[in-house]
Amino acid sequence: MASDPPPDDAAMAAEANGHGHDNGHGNGNGPSPAKRPRAVISGPEIRAEFAHHDAAVARVNNGSFGCCPASVLAAQARWQRLFLAQPDAFYFHGLQQGLLRSRAAVAGLVGAGDVSEVSLVDNATTAAAIVLQHAAWSFAEGRFARGDAVLMLHYAYGAVKKSIHAYVARAGATVVEVPLPFPVASADAIIAEFRAALAVAKEGGRRVRLAVIDHITSMPSVIIPVKELVAICREEGVDKVFVDAAHSIGQVPVDVRDIGADFYTSNLHKWFFCPPAVAFLHTRKDDPVASQLHHPVVSHEYGNGLPMESGWIGTRDYSAQLVVSEAIDFVNRFEGGIEGIRTRNHEKVIEMGRMLAEAWGTFLGSPPELCGSMVMVGLPGCLGVESDEDAMRVRTMLRKDFHVEVPIYYNSRRVEGQEMAKDKSGDPVAGYVRISHQVYNVREDYERLRDAVNKLVSEGFTSSKLRPSEKVPT
Repeated sequence: MASDPPPDDAAMAAEANGHGHDNGHGNGNGPSPAKRPRAVISGPEIRAEFAHHDAAVARVNNGSFGCCPASVLAAQARWQRLFLAQPDAFYFHGLQQGLLRSRAAVAGLVGAGDVSEVSLVDNATTAAAIVLQHAAWSFAEGRFARGDAVLMLHYAYGAVKKSIHAYVARAGATVVEVPLPFPVASADAIIAEFRAALAVAKEGGRRVRLAVIDHITSMPSVIIPVKELVAICREEGVDKVFVDAAHSIGQVPVDVRDIGADFYTSNLHKWFFCPPAVAFLHTRKDDPVASQLHHPVVSHEYGNGLPMESGWIGTRDYSAQLVVSEAIDFVNRFEGGIEGIRTRNHEKVIEMGRMLAEAWGTFLGSPPELCGSMVMVGLPGCLGVESDEDAMRVRTMLRKDFHVEVPIYYNSRRVEGQEMAKDKSGDPVAGYVRISHQVYNVREDYERLRDAVNKLVSEGFTSSKLRPSEKVPT
């Protein structure tokens, strides 16, 4: 197994200023150190890579913000110093070459047909704004008729849902939601609800202009049969399909050509070990719409294509977008590379989820095949989580009082006819934890969460105790 050591400052400066030589790796696209053999990463080396994590906290929430190893952070710091040392040389000779190197790496990771199909952006929310801005212009400029539909999952990420309303609903679109079941028993249940919602969207001869589909929903976390849903959209005449796959790369296999969506985005800072904030947006080069997409931040690169527009949105720190190759080097230190990491994370998170469910007398929110490196586990019903506010208060209490970081989900919406699931005591389960597993996690992290919840149950705690007291008028 081979991996590249991070380049030193002198090598990076030479590359960025156009004075570096081709050593068989970089081809002039930024820092390109020579490869050297490296053994599979050891347990102590993993701990050293993440020694900057707060050791006092059981961190079982990789899904929200991801993680970045020390070796990648060091490479990022060298890019930052390079910019600060000579900003003009960095801008004119280093930045675009470095971004091209990262885009080419992403293209290879996700099966893109060409590097021109990949743009680097800050995050999936930015990618959504790019796609939805174009849809809004299509309504405003008369290419779409007022009342044409946009379809999205009920469990779409909150910022993306708000973006849909801010951009396309405001421009005249009818927004139709897919009310997915949860807990979910199978992919077939998701497909059935999607077909039913699509039929609603098409009522009265209405055109469905855009479908926004998650690859992995955030809360609750469920792998969506995205390839099948894209195929349904094609069969039913949906104009365009945008896959919001914020959590996908590093958690599930990604082949954008096989999935077949018009637009596909994923973050590299959640599950692929890059620092915040870097994501990609894939568009098919044979799609005329690709040339009509623009970054919401207009710079002097406007009109030069989305990859270039996204590669310069003014003076800012671009270093996170320049270390994709170093993140690849890091994952290749593990047995099986990213595939091995994905497999082990999946197996471990299912094991830990089942351990928690058994300890609490509950269940997993979806079958293992609909889980990646995150899984939903029902909380004991006696905790009385009855609102999103209850869920956030309990999450905050776990952080402050037990030093456990884990998201909590309140199941506020259920498909009509689906009964509320119950725990072994017969109490309805409305609250769920979303646990993650990443390479830095150990069993003790999940045992601390288990014991914290068991302590709350044994003490007769309910979420109502955290609610603010109502003020009595005087």
